[in-house]
Amino acid sequence: MVKQERAVRTRALVLRAGAEVIATRGYEGATIAEILDHAGVTKGAMYFHFPSKQALAEAVIEEQTNISTVPVTSSRLQDAVDLSQRVARALQSDPLLQAGTRIAVETGFAEEPIVPYQQWTSVFRSMFSSAKESGEVLPSVDPVETAEMFVASYLGVQLFSQAATNREDVCDRVATLWRHLLPGIATPGVLARIEPDGVGDLDDFGGIPQQHEATDIASS
Repeated sequence: MVKQERAVRTRALVLRAGAEVIATRGYEGATIAEILDHAGVTKGAMYFHFPSKQALAEAVIEEQTNISTVPVTSSRLQDAVDLSQRVARALQSDPLLQAGTRIAVETGFAEEPIVPYQQWTSVFRSMFSSAKESGEVLPSVDPVETAEMFVASYLGVQLFSQAATNREDVCDRVATLWRHLLPGIATPGVLARIEPDGVGDLDDFGGIPQQHEATDIASS
């Protein structure tokens, strides 16, 4: 049991260190040596969990979608808005999501891209499907097409925000995206009730627990 707990902690440690280095250096710029140094573990400890940098990157992508859940409320359409705003806020400071974006963009044109688009599309497709079943979404709306369009638009919005303001205005831009999208998918009675800025605790996204003292990668 002690060994298992140690293994779980080591995996989380390497995963977070990898995310922090990739978020700062980029996927191509991040090296195994720097990740090991930042995590403070041996090469054998890392390779036990992640046999390559690609395997680590794939785990980063998987982890960010595993934690991307919000409580189910009476409005799944509002839940979708809230999730997108939680992710937007987390993108401003969470290395896991920042690394995921850099991995997706940098490997997007590779022969074997490492991208989270299918996972994110599945998450929002499920929300839009539930919203349609409950009458929140217009009968003509296709949840799959809408999810794909939203995820594609969201990626562009957050990349634009990164380039323009280092993501300082990403939440406002996501709200603007919803203001353009909602009139085309929400039923009239529901449209007036949806808050594009999100509701509830939007700072509670999750993430990988920080189990070590982070070093200043940018200045190393």
